[in-house]
Amino acid sequence: MSSTVLPAASPNPQLSAIPERRTVDGVTRVVLAEPRGFCAGVQMAIKSLAWMVELFDAPIYCYHEIVHNRSVVEVFEQAGVVFVEDIDEVPAGAAVMLSAHGSAPDVVQRAHERASVVIDAVCPLVAKVHHEVKIRAGQGYDVVYVGHRGHDEAVGTMAVAPEAVHLVETAADVEALESTGEAVAFLSQTTLGMDEWAEVREAVERRFPDVWMPSRSDLCFATTNRQAALKALAEQVDSIVVVGSQSSSNTNALERVARQSGCSNVIRIETAGDLPDHLDGVVGVTAGASVPEQLIDAVIEALSPSGGVESLRVTVEDEYFPLPVGLRSRIPAEALAADRRTDASAALDRLTGIER
Repeated sequence: MSSTVLPAASPNPQLSAIPERRTVDGVTRVVLAEPRGFCAGVQMAIKSLAWMVELFDAPIYCYHEIVHNRSVVEVFEQAGVVFVEDIDEVPAGAAVMLSAHGSAPDVVQRAHERASVVIDAVCPLVAKVHHEVKIRAGQGYDVVYVGHRGHDEAVGTMAVAPEAVHLVETAADVEALESTGEAVAFLSQTTLGMDEWAEVREAVERRFPDVWMPSRSDLCFATTNRQAALKALAEQVDSIVVVGSQSSSNTNALERVARQSGCSNVIRIETAGDLPDHLDGVVGVTAGASVPEQLIDAVIEALSPSGGVESLRVTVEDEYFPLPVGLRSRIPAEALAADRRTDASAALDRLTGIER
């Protein structure tokens, strides 16, 4: 774990959804948690949809919000993307993207039947859980799946084998499960908090001693990395600002971790405009996996720390997920080679200049 002194944040091109600049009084120093913000799956999904905007005529359709961040969604809407909650809303012959959270098998099939182009931007880690559900259910296992009811990822995962999957959210839910078959498997939504996942896992192990589990937990490494960084951050600051949308499961988990880590003042915001007018002392800042760096820059600028900004790094996150196969074949080789070096925040900046 290391701490690096950085200059105060300088203004970057801002997403159009960010409110007017403002300043918070009383902040002496800002400590940024690293890693924070965009994870590899979100990077891949946002860059993929940005490529679709450039490659195909508007409107481009996307099943569900591409990621759970309203500012990101608004940038795409302004660039000609239409987000739908029912795949049947996609006109015949259109180009459609399936969101990072993963889609039910029947949704994928119907998308291919309706659309001329279908790009599935499911996070590879979510796709892995879908595969595990399919395999275990096919082998006769009852799958105890810990996730948040109604969350896009949980809905898509459960639809892989609805007859075999039992959704639980708490240890009490595990105890309340009706009797299952002899073979039980335990799988998880990838964006859960580590502590809530561990509590449910322990309850499953108590009730089903022979339960099958993957050799590594299904929790996303980016989710666990951000939570570990936040726990270290909480020991050094007077307040913590958690940036992210209310619909973001991993951001909700960050807020819970911040409160459980003993920080007396935890502030959850979506944009800099949500900050209170006054904060005292040292403020820690972290952000969910769907939050662009532009939003974080705006928060730092609003906090305007008199003593500058530090970065608290707990782990190095250097993961890259390539663009979906169906999209890679449509992109010039030189541009595709440059994609690995391009951040999704830059893709969002580029989209703000596209008029539809």
